[in-house]
Amino acid sequence: MYQGSCLCGAVKFEINGPIKSIVYCHCSQCRKAQGSAFATNGIVKASEFKFFSGEEQLTGYESSPGQTRYFCKVCGSPILSKTESKTEEVRIRLGTIVSDIVERPEAHIFSTSKANWEEITGDLPQYQAYEPGRTKKII
Repeated sequence: MYQGSCLCGAVKFEINGPIKSIVYCHCSQCRKAQGSAFATNGIVKASEFKFFSGEEQLTGYESSPGQTRYFCKVCGSPILSKTESKTEEVRIRLGTIVSDIVERPEAHIFSTSKANWEEITGDLPQYQAYEPGRTKKII
């Protein structure tokens, strides 16, 4: 089980299952949403994700058709995103998880869109768009 929260602690959640398809996303939307060089995201089953306080403190922004990003309206911490066509999963922002994470990142995606000041290092595969198999449901 994993636990997480926003920066101010208004939103708290738990995950009762594995985190799949962890990636570093370098697309311009993720960079802007995170205010950083990339976002680190992972997919969990919607049925294994639960808010235990502060869900009413979330607000959303539809960043692209059918995809809404949710963040704390008090402190602005990005928490998760949902895609209308994939109701059985949610994409979690791993920086909000306070528990030690067992699973590890699998790839860098949208690597050609990375910040010009960022250098991607390490042995993880890099993809110009989504990682292979993304169009399919992960869960």
